[in-house]
Amino acid sequence: MHENQAEAVLKLIPLGGLGEIGLNMMVLEYGDTILLIDSGLMFPEDEMLGIDFVIPDFSYLLKNRDRVSALVLTHGHEDHIGAIPFLLREFHIPIYGTALTLALVREKLREHNLIEQSELIQVSPRQLIDVGPFRVEFIQVCHSIPDGVGLAIRTPAGTIIHSGDFKIDNTPVDGKKFDIARLGLYGEEGVLMLLSDSTNVEREGYTLSEKEVGITIREIFQQKRGRIIVAVFASNLHRIQQMINISREFGRKVLLNGKSMVTNVRIARELGYLDFTPFDEITIQELQSMPDDRVLMLTTGTQGEPMSALSRMAFNDHKKLKVKSGDTIILSSRFIPGNERTIQHIINHLCRNGADVIHEQVKDIHVSGHAYQEELKILINMVQPRFFVPIHGEYRHLVKHQRLAVSLGMPAQNCIVAEDGDVICLTADSAIVNDKVDTGRVLVDGKGVGDVGGLVLRDRRHLSEDGLVIASLVINKETHELLSGPDVFSRGFIHEESMPGIIQEAKSIILESLDRMVTEEPELDRAGLQDDIRRELKRYFNKILDRRPVIYPIIVEI
Repeated sequence: MHENQAEAVLKLIPLGGLGEIGLNMMVLEYGDTILLIDSGLMFPEDEMLGIDFVIPDFSYLLKNRDRVSALVLTHGHEDHIGAIPFLLREFHIPIYGTALTLALVREKLREHNLIEQSELIQVSPRQLIDVGPFRVEFIQVCHSIPDGVGLAIRTPAGTIIHSGDFKIDNTPVDGKKFDIARLGLYGEEGVLMLLSDSTNVEREGYTLSEKEVGITIREIFQQKRGRIIVAVFASNLHRIQQMINISREFGRKVLLNGKSMVTNVRIARELGYLDFTPFDEITIQELQSMPDDRVLMLTTGTQGEPMSALSRMAFNDHKKLKVKSGDTIILSSRFIPGNERTIQHIINHLCRNGADVIHEQVKDIHVSGHAYQEELKILINMVQPRFFVPIHGEYRHLVKHQRLAVSLGMPAQNCIVAEDGDVICLTADSAIVNDKVDTGRVLVDGKGVGDVGGLVLRDRRHLSEDGLVIASLVINKETHELLSGPDVFSRGFIHEESMPGIIQEAKSIILESLDRMVTEEPELDRAGLQDDIRRELKRYFNKILDRRPVIYPIIVEI
């Protein structure tokens, strides 16, 4: 044991995923070792204009760079692996994960030209690894992507169970069941703390088995004679396998559509996670000669993403694929909160093209990969932790999950509702939040990481809501005589030809500002003149139109 570890305290520090959906990242710290669990991204919220995605703030890790020892992964969804390329730019650490999870990570690192400097170590369920004072066992769980695991982490203070994203499915498509026996054994031995997925804590009962979706889909195949187009998450390989199986049964061939769909299916095929032969598949070229009743198309775009294959088909923007009368479109996913309006917009356009659209609000064509209340209760009762921390959810989910644990007999003081940045200090007898570290969200826009902050987003919102006015003039540097202009241009503010009087008055205001500045000051203060023009135009536009455009004066001295 390191000499400092005799006096060390076990700390848990969430850097993302507590108080939000996505951005999952947990720090376990003891002595000179920091172990990371997951490193995920989050997709931008509506007010994050132009942002591609969001990653956790690594500031705390950078301050403790020498102690960051390893990253362990629970599964291959973007909200758990999406930030890894950005993490590896700062830290050269081994990454442990199951076969499919690492294959998806490898594909991501290849896109970022990081594969050569990465150390990816494949593990299997029930395998043990040692990272400093931590001994980690990977425990098989069910989720909406294969190869998901929970974690049992033996620490000097006691055992911590991290559920990962999970559900309890007794009839999984791939036959790999939730490892109740292994978790039950840890419960018998004694668990210090349970960290458990809170995503579906508001839903009563049990999640349905993934196989239930197959029953509904088979009924649709029996009824329909035209092309069937299924939009599904490209990571939901169990759902994709069921679609392939049912297609074989009804003599349909499968066309893959969308970059992530093609990539994920290729990876799953190579690893043996999909039974999908070349005989089952057709190309876009072969589609043209294939009878409609022999076609199944698997596509991306379940959430109405603007550049997804389904969206481009709905708006007739796809170069090679068109939606036509007689097509049946199945949106085999839930409407993620916040996306409802976009998805309904897509549905309307698909219907306008003559398609019959089936979604979860009219038929049971989706089941969740996250545990409902009764499954969450089973996990708590099985593990019997001394302390409990709900993870993976918005704040209301965490509070609801904490109350659920209390309803099962856990002492309220032992159930901690933590947020990102909270430092949870653990001993064999206590668990308290006694500090907070710097954390937050880093915005990624194109190749820029963290260079877009609150002020830039505020300007983008301002531009999107009120438009831009550019005022330009050229003056003599020596005499301050006006040589050209003033010219006034606007974008997203008014249609200049329909309101020439407003533009003309704006020019007069600029001239008045110039005359006033030249009269009052022997030396022209260009910055002062810009501020005066900005202030006077702002006052004028607000008075006349009750609008507040971004005003950008350009003064050129020659």
